[in-house]
Amino acid sequence: MNELPQQLVNGLLLGAMYGLVAIGYTMVYGIVQLINFAHGEIFMTGGFGALTVWLWLPSGTTMWLALPLMIAGAIVVAVTIAVGAERFAYRPLRGGPRLAPLITAIGLSLALQQAVWAWYPDAKSARTFPEIPGGPFELGDVTIQTGDIFLLCAAPLSMAFLAYFVMKTRTGRGMQATAQDPDTAKLMGVNTDRIIVLAFALGATFAAVGAVAYGLKYGQIDFKMGFLLGLKAFTAAVLGGIGNIYGAMIGGVVLGIAETLTTAYVADIPGMDKFGSQSWADVWAFVLLILVLLFRPQGLLGERVADRA
Repeated sequence: MNELPQQLVNGLLLGAMYGLVAIGYTMVYGIVQLINFAHGEIFMTGGFGALTVWLWLPSGTTMWLALPLMIAGAIVVAVTIAVGAERFAYRPLRGGPRLAPLITAIGLSLALQQAVWAWYPDAKSARTFPEIPGGPFELGDVTIQTGDIFLLCAAPLSMAFLAYFVMKTRTGRGMQATAQDPDTAKLMGVNTDRIIVLAFALGATFAAVGAVAYGLKYGQIDFKMGFLLGLKAFTAAVLGGIGNIYGAMIGGVVLGIAETLTTAYVADIPGMDKFGSQSWADVWAFVLLILVLLFRPQGLLGERVADRA
């Protein structure tokens, strides 16, 4: 139990990562009712965009100067792909059967993954990501790496910015109107196509920030990193209440802590020694999702973006 504070912090960090990606899921679903399974790969391409900027910078560039440029590069790549996907893959199917865009999203996910594998230099194996110098920092029994500090700052700031944008700005009210009734919103003068593009762009922006945080935390990125993390982020969005901004982050934190604690302590339960390894972490995450769907299918907070207007 002396390790409990460290395990809770590890879970909080993991959950913040899930939450950053989950708010992108929740933005898109809350407005167009689309489960964008390619969002995990948009997260992944953002990581490679940041790495590309780092490789292009002159040798000797400090990380403090490079980091803002890397974040900008990640956002540009992720937003470009997300907006392109909306325009050319999802918009033509908007009036069709609801299964069509879902299958398209799965296909786009695989296509992006294989495109990076095939065309990005040396992407067939993990690529080393630069680290922020300094640290680690000791706070009692808890150790925090420098890259973790970036994640702890980025996650709540991103959530707060998005919540303010949706609730307080004119464009945000347009998002709420579009989520509630797109046809009526269009009659009232809301450019729903622009609103939907903006939702994809915002979701991709936070995914890109999450990708930079992932690289700083783990010290490497690879072309497969978005698939499972994207599924976990979707799970977090469902746990919190799909379409709810705060719920996405809370669901991510709950999922991260639950995953970390089960991995650390389930093996200590008599007869459960085989179920506490890291390979079971993903299983416990989805067990939690099943339990929430059984007993509270609307999620922990259970509201959509439109309901908060």
